Amino acid sequence: MVDEIGPVMDISDTKEEIPMTMGSNEYEMIELFRRINVSRPIALTLACLSKGREISSQSIEMISGLRQPEVSVAMRYLRENNWIDIREEKKSKGKGRPVKLYKLTVPMDCIVSKIEEKIIAESRIVIGNIERLKSIS
Repeated sequence: MVDEIGPVMDISDTKEEIPMTMGSNEYEMIELFRRINVSRPIALTLACLSKGREISSQSIEMISGLRQPEVSVAMRYLRENNWIDIREEKKSKGKGRPVKLYKLTVPMDCIVSKIEEKIIAESRIVIGNIERLKSIS
């Protein structure tokens, strides 16, 4: 299936039979995050988590096309900002490590506001440096 932005990826979540999809809204979200210099792994991971459902890191990898280390880096950033909840679930079949499931703990608009605050603070520093340069030139 293809939407106006690109292919729609259908991946079944480990917990639910409802397919996880990335549609035009998620692709636009990724593009806008990238335009404000949010790293690609974080932008893709946020888009995967944006529907508010619990999702495994493996599902994020499959939906986003990210590699496992990239998902881990994005998750570290999201954890440091207290934006996600992590839950481990034992595998129903076989041995191995439990599956980690992630879910946003704050609404996406709050995340966007925090990113906005950071960008504004950084911009004020840059403007202050420019003003200082003007005054000493």
